[in-house]
Amino acid sequence: MEKNGLLPSLDSSIKEIRRISGNSSDVLINRFVTGGIHCALLCCDGMVSTSVITELIFEPITDIPEKCSAEELFHYINEELLLSADRPVIGDYEELFRLMNSGFAVLLAEGMTRALAFGVQGYSSRGVQEPSGEGNIMGAHEGFTETIRVNMSQIRRRIKSPELVMEIFAKGSKSSTDLCLCYMKDRVPKSLTDKIRSSLDDVELEAILTTGQLRPFLENGSFEIFDSTGTTERPDVLCSKLIEGRAALFVDGVPYAIVIPRLFCESFQTLDDYAFKPYYSTFIRWLKYGAFLAAVLLPSFYVSIVMYHPELLNSTLFMLLVDAEKKAPLSIVTEALFALLMYEIIREAGVRLPKPVGGAVSIISGLIIGDAAVNSGLISTPLLTMTALAVLGGLVVPELNPQITVLRFVFIIAGGALGLFGISLLACGVLVNICATEDYGFPYTAPLSPFKASGMGDTAVRSGVKKMQSRGFTVEEYHE
Repeated sequence: MEKNGLLPSLDSSIKEIRRISGNSSDVLINRFVTGGIHCALLCCDGMVSTSVITELIFEPITDIPEKCSAEELFHYINEELLLSADRPVIGDYEELFRLMNSGFAVLLAEGMTRALAFGVQGYSSRGVQEPSGEGNIMGAHEGFTETIRVNMSQIRRRIKSPELVMEIFAKGSKSSTDLCLCYMKDRVPKSLTDKIRSSLDDVELEAILTTGQLRPFLENGSFEIFDSTGTTERPDVLCSKLIEGRAALFVDGVPYAIVIPRLFCESFQTLDDYAFKPYYSTFIRWLKYGAFLAAVLLPSFYVSIVMYHPELLNSTLFMLLVDAEKKAPLSIVTEALFALLMYEIIREAGVRLPKPVGGAVSIISGLIIGDAAVNSGLISTPLLTMTALAVLGGLVVPELNPQITVLRFVFIIAGGALGLFGISLLACGVLVNICATEDYGFPYTAPLSPFKASGMGDTAVRSGVKKMQSRGFTVEEYHE
């Protein structure tokens, strides 16, 4: 993209714009004369509202009867006509194309090396809908959309404090994707926002189309099993994180926000926890802890106990397992891996297939896993039960599903190779990795490690709201 300043000759400037754009058909150039000055209004087809640009831009500008110089014309338009709320001044062609392709109308005039831009966006976008991945019962049913300005408005509507800061900038040498950094300036340490900006300065991607392309730049470069940054598609959840002292990053075109930093315990928290009585919320939270452990360890425990530690079973259960496993032609480890692989294949097919065909996946999976695999003798019924319980437990904590899926396979291999000793050894390695994970000095395992008694009221249990409001909690307490 050309970073040269705008040419003073209107004809030369238009010629340069056509050259840079390659005479693209969606670049619309409307030439006219107003105030005795030859001008041109540029916009991108499909990105602006036709009615808005006609009523707020064309009619007021073309109604200027008196002849004046180009400088006086720009001063009059910029200072005395309120054509739009967002009116940046452009000095080079790179900024011109970035704004024009973002839905701005750009005004060029003969003799001027600057251009005026007017925010008249009118492109099609998806409306605010209920988020699909973070369901709730008692909370709001609004989710982020692909339009960054709409997402910013949803946050501002919930947090009306002037302490809420939103910084917009562009990244991506080809896409010039708009990013928005949000934070509460009275809650977030200045060092955190400075480090985030520094990390984003290292981004030299040609295009940014998803949050996954930015998160590696915002996380520690060392190997981490779990992500030290999180994502959410719920405005109310993000607002609670901002008030706790986090920073958030929006990516234009993505209905998710990146939360920086993220704590491990947050994967087991939902907004509904604060809508129910503390005793029920505590029960649900411990249920999620148990489901997470079962999702990762249950198949591996079954494999290791049956292969190496049958003395841990009572005689009745032992005989049932022996009778079930002796009919299976494969080893227990192979059975477990085969059952889990079948589930992952079916799950991936259900996600990627078109919705009209998606119903066939559940029918086929019920026939293959539920009936044919057991009746054919390839998989024993107890092993299939353990696998199904583990898969079901992983669905309780969807945010950790990628890590759970991989760890489940690794723990089965460790249990099949070394029994409970192998599981214990691998568990120690995973715990060391989790405890070593941090993001900008914020420990991932806080408030458990390092231990903070004040944080247990919303981790081990869920205290009452009256107690929690007096804490004035921010994640800065955990900053090292």
